[in-house]
Amino acid sequence: MSGVVEGARRLLRRGDRLEERVAGLQEAAEASRGRVDDAVVDRADAVVRRAGTRLRLAGGHTVVALAGATGSGKSSTYNALVGLDIAATGVRRPTTSHAASCTWGEDPATELLDWLEVPPRHRVVRDSLLDDEVREDHAALEGLVLLDLPDHDSTEVAHHLEVERLIAMTDLMVFVLDPQKYADAALHQRFLAPLATHRDVMLVVLNHVDRVPAERRDAVMGDVRRLLALDGLEGVPVLATSARTGEGVDELRSEIATRVRDKAASRARLAGDVTDAAQGLAAATGGADPRELREKDRRGLHDALADAAGVPVVVDAVARATTVRGRQATGWPVTAWLSRFRPDPLRRLHLDRRTSGKDLVVAARSSLPGPGQVQHARVESAVRGLSDRVAEGLSPDWSRAVRRASTSRFDELDDRLDRVASTTDLGMDGLPAWTRGVRLLQWVLLVAAVVGALWLGALAFLAYLQLADLAAPDYQGLPVPTLLLLGGVVLGLGLALLSRLLIRLTARSRARRAEKRLRVGVVEVADDLVVGPLQAELAAHRRAVEGLRTARR
Repeated sequence: MSGVVEGARRLLRRGDRLEERVAGLQEAAEASRGRVDDAVVDRADAVVRRAGTRLRLAGGHTVVALAGATGSGKSSTYNALVGLDIAATGVRRPTTSHAASCTWGEDPATELLDWLEVPPRHRVVRDSLLDDEVREDHAALEGLVLLDLPDHDSTEVAHHLEVERLIAMTDLMVFVLDPQKYADAALHQRFLAPLATHRDVMLVVLNHVDRVPAERRDAVMGDVRRLLALDGLEGVPVLATSARTGEGVDELRSEIATRVRDKAASRARLAGDVTDAAQGLAAATGGADPRELREKDRRGLHDALADAAGVPVVVDAVARATTVRGRQATGWPVTAWLSRFRPDPLRRLHLDRRTSGKDLVVAARSSLPGPGQVQHARVESAVRGLSDRVAEGLSPDWSRAVRRASTSRFDELDDRLDRVASTTDLGMDGLPAWTRGVRLLQWVLLVAAVVGALWLGALAFLAYLQLADLAAPDYQGLPVPTLLLLGGVVLGLGLALLSRLLIRLTARSRARRAEKRLRVGVVEVADDLVVGPLQAELAAHRRAVEGLRTARR
């Protein structure tokens, strides 16, 4: 579309208001695509493309279209304005669905007529050598491109489509009415009423007035104006003409010449198109500004996702695994080996990275239980509450778009949340350094106890055999073997109990650290799958509202 509105953007840099409005409408249409009814957005897009092309091709030409029903005298009026009998009339009316054109001036407006899709064989240049003698009489129409459209009430569908297409592309619309058909509902509902925002670029001609008694003309003209007012076209000029007698033709030509001279018809028409399209888009968009996402709005979502990701389970597993491993490392060696039969909580969840052979499996998938119905319901409730708060005050279309965006990536949620647990570094690569010292000390105490026990056993055995009466050395009155045995056991058990307190503190610290790291991952998932799409919708809505404000100036 950038190529189509190149002309508009060039003039926008000069501060031109119409081009600025066209650019605003384009911005609003692009932001609304996929969020507002496609028919409304397509209409705005069509206006942007048409306006951009028309501004680029504007030059010094004004496109005026004569539209009318069969028998309205439209083609006769066209011939009268041209001053030549070039449009077939009556029974000689051509069956082609294409329009005919006549251009005043030396420039044949070839590019403009190509854009209008008027076939070359249906084009006439008024200032040709064939009618040089009347060129001066038509000097005021320099730059006029007059179109004779097919009959809008033709039985041929192609005629209807051509009329609708060209009416949307012309600068000044002249509707030629028949005194007997001017109240036709199809004309008013299909063509006149929808153009209420284009009253400044419309003329209505009541042709065949020579067939209306003089005493009834004012009443008929008044009735035409009344019907136009009902269509929202109050104030549109209504002229009485007779192509057969020439009555009113000069007045019509003068009115068209005035519009051509002003060079404002094309811009006025485009301005009306932009206003009309912007109003339709604004009705679907609304003007309310969405509230910004605040941290407290996200907190409930983060908590729900953390629960669904199994963060409490993993944090508990970190604390228990630290406790189990710590007790294995610092417990009394005689009983500590029994803890090896306890399953390691992290290994059961496939979250233990201490063995390289399982790292690939761990990174691919953990053994955390998937979110249950309760967790899913909590996540959905949190997301719905967040989107409802954000969408409060928005139009129904945009509210639906915001809610749709908030759940657009739900199918990725379970896998992404599982990867948070399986890829987050839980800080479980090893135990604190002090545990190694405790372990060494425990083995020293155990060896001392064993030495004392063996020593006492040897002394008892020798005494039992009465082989010798050996006395054990003592220390402050206590036998050394006894001190070694009792000291090794008592100090080992005491050291194990003290280490348990330190391990508990370590487990709590690691659990808190693991929870922080896991929640960072959960926040990233929330931002990527929920908050990001929501913010994209809010940004698009702001672009649409700002664009419409510009387009409706």
